[in-house]
Amino acid sequence: MMQTNNVLYGKIRKKAQMKIQQMALMLLAVTLFFVIVGLVVLTFVFSGTRDSAQNQQEQNAITLAMKIANSAELSCGRAFGTGKINCIDADKVMVLKEQANKYSDFFGVSNIGIYTIFPITNQQIECNLGNYPNCNYIRLFDKELTGFGQAKNFVTLCRKENLGGDVYDKCELAMLVIEEKVVGK
Repeated sequence: MMQTNNVLYGKIRKKAQMKIQQMALMLLAVTLFFVIVGLVVLTFVFSGTRDSAQNQQEQNAITLAMKIANSAELSCGRAFGTGKINCIDADKVMVLKEQANKYSDFFGVSNIGIYTIFPITNQQIECNLGNYPNCNYIRLFDKELTGFGQAKNFVTLCRKENLGGDVYDKCELAMLVIEEKVVGK
């Protein structure tokens, strides 16, 4: 009888040990399943973060371009009648261009370019004191615009013209291109 009890006890023990192993394996599988589900949920939650950050960066760039266009150093102010928004005084820009080395860190950007869009010309002629106003783009700092970290905005580029002794305001459609200093690159 004793031997029968030992055999019976051994079978029960092996069966219990098997159940414990099955339970441990199931707990491990359920935990792994919830970890994978959690990672998928986190991926979906944070997938829009990159797009949102890119949209915010674009909005900041447009705002920066508008702020620079309307800054006292570049804006038309009341020199061309009423105060205009996004109006750049070309004469001010040319004077500032000659003193650009003093203002290289003033605007917080690495470069500013103003390109005349209309009237359309066939060739790009950079403005300097020798050919102004017979030119179609002004590069405020002596750096090439590389296209990296750029903000663009349409502006009105105005200057005073003299026609037969009469002074009048001449305004052209232009594109203000700002190249930002990109941190970490």
